[in-house]
Amino acid sequence: MRHTQSPQPLSLTERRKAATQLDIARAAAELFAERGLEGTSAEEIAQRAGVAPRTFYRYFRTKQDSVAPLLAGGADRWRALLADAEPGSDLPTALESAIEQALSAPDEEALERLRWTHGLLRVAAHDPALRAVWYVVNQESEEKLRPVLAALTGAEADSVEVRLIAAAATDAIRISLEAWAQAEAKTEGPGSPTALATRCLREFMRGIRSLIANDG
Repeated sequence: MRHTQSPQPLSLTERRKAATQLDIARAAAELFAERGLEGTSAEEIAQRAGVAPRTFYRYFRTKQDSVAPLLAGGADRWRALLADAEPGSDLPTALESAIEQALSAPDEEALERLRWTHGLLRVAAHDPALRAVWYVVNQESEEKLRPVLAALTGAEADSVEVRLIAAAATDAIRISLEAWAQAEAKTEGPGSPTALATRCLREFMRGIRSLIANDG
């Protein structure tokens, strides 16, 4: 039996909060790129974003925390794409399709998101605090992915099978983005996030099919 609920639309207050957080995240990413992480303060991020320092600290504990909304944007997009798949769809195919669409850069917004992610992950490779933020973003994405997978498969969201698939799919994207950021590859073609994530997905597709078959 499936135990999922459709997400409730955000209220106006929640949308404004999310917009402010994203403005702060973009300001932080810009300053990190211009001055480096060590050369940037939370107060400077707040000033660049056009908010008071108290507003910054209302939403974020540290300057590293402030880029989480930017890093989470891609994961939000691919979960939404996966949620649009028909229940009962072939899961490996649905996963691959959603990831390909999410990691490609069909418009300026998607391209901008990839560019920011690229720069932030390069900084994160040398900053434990920022790397911890990246891992938290992925952990939260994995947890949000479970009910989406449950809706597609009819399995329980907290079942071992769904949890394993959510972890594997999330790590496929995480590892692909990290490898891409360090390799200086382009956003399209060989070595791109899409190519790397697809490769990782196909590595465990056979296992996914086996899990779904056994669960059924």
